[in-house]
Amino acid sequence: MTDTTISTTNSSPARAGRRQWIALAVLCLPLLIASMDVSVLFFAVPFIARELDPSATQMLWIFDVYGFVLAGLLLTMGAIGDRIGRRRLLLLGAATFSAASLAAAYASSAVVLIGARALLGIGGATLMPSTLALVRNLFPHEADRTKAVAVWSAVLTAGVGLGPVLGGVLLEHFWWGSVFLVNVPAMVLLLVLGPVLLPESRATERRPLDLPSVVLSLGAVLPFIYAVKSTAADGWSARATVLGIVGIVVGALFVIRQRRAAHPMVEPTLFRDRRVGGAVAVNIAGTFGVMGNAVVLTQYLQSVLGMSPLRAALWGLVPSVAVGLAAPTAAALSGKVGRAKVMALGFALAAAGFAVLATVSRGSSLWVVLVGAGVVASGTVAILTLVTDYVLGVAPAERAGAVSGLFETTSEFGGALGIAILGSVLAAGYRSRVGDLLPPGLNPSASAQAHDSLAGALVAATHLPGTLGNAVLDAGRTAYLSGMRVTEVLAGVVMLAMALLTGWLLRGDEVVHDDTAKELDPHAA
Repeated sequence: MTDTTISTTNSSPARAGRRQWIALAVLCLPLLIASMDVSVLFFAVPFIARELDPSATQMLWIFDVYGFVLAGLLLTMGAIGDRIGRRRLLLLGAATFSAASLAAAYASSAVVLIGARALLGIGGATLMPSTLALVRNLFPHEADRTKAVAVWSAVLTAGVGLGPVLGGVLLEHFWWGSVFLVNVPAMVLLLVLGPVLLPESRATERRPLDLPSVVLSLGAVLPFIYAVKSTAADGWSARATVLGIVGIVVGALFVIRQRRAAHPMVEPTLFRDRRVGGAVAVNIAGTFGVMGNAVVLTQYLQSVLGMSPLRAALWGLVPSVAVGLAAPTAAALSGKVGRAKVMALGFALAAAGFAVLATVSRGSSLWVVLVGAGVVASGTVAILTLVTDYVLGVAPAERAGAVSGLFETTSEFGGALGIAILGSVLAAGYRSRVGDLLPPGLNPSASAQAHDSLAGALVAATHLPGTLGNAVLDAGRTAYLSGMRVTEVLAGVVMLAMALLTGWLLRGDEVVHDDTAKELDPHAA
């Protein structure tokens, strides 16, 4: 494997021109669509329930199967892209995503929709690591790559936020299948422009795909993600615990396999490189903060302030204004003081944002919440932008696809942990407080509902007389804010700890590998 390290030589990679930046815009199309598909179904639930009549289990799978398949295949698809060509895999993924979107839009049953969503997950797993690997090869110059990754990160974050808004707008005017049809024009445009604007790149050594590694990666990711999401939704259970342990054990076997296989999916040296390990830890902590903050903010807007889902989604976009400035600012600042210092500053900024959110009470202005969420989002997006650029720089371009897949997989882990841990702390804080706040004389059924969650308190309040219902509602919202404060303090402590640890985790010189030019296919369009 070719691995040339640039240190004190006079040679420098070529700067990006107009063609490369236009190519980046093309790469943003699939990234935006794939990230939107995680959340675009939020408002479609009642429409799907009415048209397809799914069971409760089927409805859960309609929601979750996309994320499960996506997370399970990211690493595998990144390695396949290194082998067959990242542009080729991207275009295959675009075609798959288009076909799956059409199948989902016109699904005649819940089973068909679940299958289409699973196929969308396969397509999404090809798109995300391919786009990041192609960014690595389109922008060999470090300064250009930092800016390009800032754009990549901003688009990825925007897609998750835009999904519910776009879904709500489409469902106001069209049938539920329209939330899937919107994918098709973007993918068709990619299929047309991709072969013209995107250079092909692949590993110079055409190694066979290690099938045991594929099986082990799936066996590690799927049980762990399922266990974390199950815990976040339903609390701790023996089943979730067993599945989580299985995922960890199989993950250890995956690492052992990479060290012993003739053709590993992930280079064993990456597991021993403290810079890659440190970047993975930073990435997990950053996505932990992003998703944990999203869960708390969404519930606050809808359940505490009583906003409709669409209105809450629109207000939830306000912090994105700060995000749009954070990524390019962090990229520019990193060139002057170094990535590690700016990432540490990003964690400190996120901690400050969580501190603001921890002060929220029933009388607080909505803008206090939005400012706090915006500060958290700015800090975490700055972190994720720079850590992605960092790991692309220290990892060899020869294995850009596999490294991108590995990095995206750790992002899924971090997000799932943020939802599960902070969601569980929020629920525990709510339940510890709500019993003291509920009015006396409440019937057992309503009391049990109100004790379970704020959503349960909202349901119970609708079936009670006016004064009593309002008292239950006030108790639930006050208890939620109590749990929210504990959650924000915990998140802030994690961010502050990472601000102190980041410099140590990423200590040492930043290394850039410049074998991109040797890797580009000279015969590609």
